[in-house]
Amino acid sequence: HSNVDDIPVSELAAKNVRSEDVVLPPKPIAAFDGAQGQSKISQQPQVPHQRVSTTQQSPPESESDDSSIAVPANQSCRRKGCHAISSANTNSSRDDEECAHHPGHPLFHEGSKGWTCCKRRVLEFDEFMKIEGCKQKKRHLFIGSGKKDSGEETMMTLRHDFYQTPTVVIASLYLKKIDKGRAKIVFFSPTMLTVDLPTTDNKRYKADIPLFGQIDTAQSTSKIMGTKLELTLVKLNGASWPTFRSDEQATSEILQIGNAGKA
Repeated sequence: HSNVDDIPVSELAAKNVRSEDVVLPPKPIAAFDGAQGQSKISQQPQVPHQRVSTTQQSPPESESDDSSIAVPANQSCRRKGCHAISSANTNSSRDDEECAHHPGHPLFHEGSKGWTCCKRRVLEFDEFMKIEGCKQKKRHLFIGSGKKDSGEETMMTLRHDFYQTPTVVIASLYLKKIDKGRAKIVFFSPTMLTVDLPTTDNKRYKADIPLFGQIDTAQSTSKIMGTKLELTLVKLNGASWPTFRSDEQATSEILQIGNAGKA
């Protein structure tokens, strides 16, 4: 059996369920029984589910609407599992609103779907979205504080790769929607690169990158693309770089195009 449910990310987003919030139970592990000479399947100890992230999240949103701000019509309640929609009359009186929602996270396991905060389980995704909220709260959450979140999601690491010729290193730092107008790439020294990469969707990667080899800072260039930052680093010598950064472990594979020049 698989612990992964093949639910399209687009369906989760459309229903106000983030894919990173989905909790998957621990997988069974095989244990070898020396006395019987065979392997047995055992369950891992039940520990609280944790989601590992390489980002620093913004502070949580307000748990109630700002009463001084009018609620526009056709706003969906932001609480998970609540399907209430605001109307033109929402602002007249809200004292009778009851918000039935799920304070927990989606739980998908071997085709079964439910929420960590209650016991009901179903098989179909559409039925999962219809599971009635298990917690009641006065008033819906249509607009929160009403203020645009000014906090940025700080990216702690980025995926990168590179290839090289005898004269240049071509490196890619993968980050979507980099804001070209605000991005800063500085070839600070022959062995140090400084980047500040804000994005148009409120993320930011900022770092000093120690380079494995020395580069010509005047000749090196950068180019921002739709999904990445591409760097063309001109070597000061023809030496091969086993890694892009000087602080990462070398691998056995070095992709180099062309022949190194003779010393």
